[in-house]
Amino acid sequence: MSTTAVRTLKPNVTEEEAIRVFSAPGFSALYWRMRLGPLQKIAEAYVPFWFYGVRYELGRTPHTRLFALDAVAGLLDLFEFPRIPEQRQLVSVDSRNRMVPSLAGERAEEILREKVLRIVFQQGFFKLREDRREIAREPGEMYLPYWLGFYGTNGLVHCRVMDAVRRRIEGAKASAFFEKWLTA
Repeated sequence: MSTTAVRTLKPNVTEEEAIRVFSAPGFSALYWRMRLGPLQKIAEAYVPFWFYGVRYELGRTPHTRLFALDAVAGLLDLFEFPRIPEQRQLVSVDSRNRMVPSLAGERAEEILREKVLRIVFQQGFFKLREDRREIAREPGEMYLPYWLGFYGTNGLVHCRVMDAVRRRIEGAKASAFFEKWLTA
């Protein structure tokens, strides 16, 4: 895999902070060390995201939102932005640890439609009179940074994932997503 510069949102977590989180004292870290073994190392990874403008109505109130969907499999959590990030919010990073977009456009819209419907239901299922979600892909692509913490013993390694923008540890679905990428 060659190194290529990608445009990425500035991370909110440094390498040192990620190490502290992955190896922090406390119940959660103790659980992971007992379950998977000690923290062996960490690495940054970059995932491509596509922007989509979504319009829908709840009751008689129109809503317009901008979401970003991962362009690899559509499995990671959506990001929501007030507008497409400006150049000053982005940095250029040279890294081999970046995924390549592989999601077909039609499948991406189908996945986004399902995820947006879940969001709409959380806002008020009974307010949804007719399901008229309009989805339009916006130009551009942006990579988002993640920290991967590798745990293991005896040659068996598992990873935990930290969203480096939202500063949160992701769940099993994200771990499986990155482990699959790493073993491919």
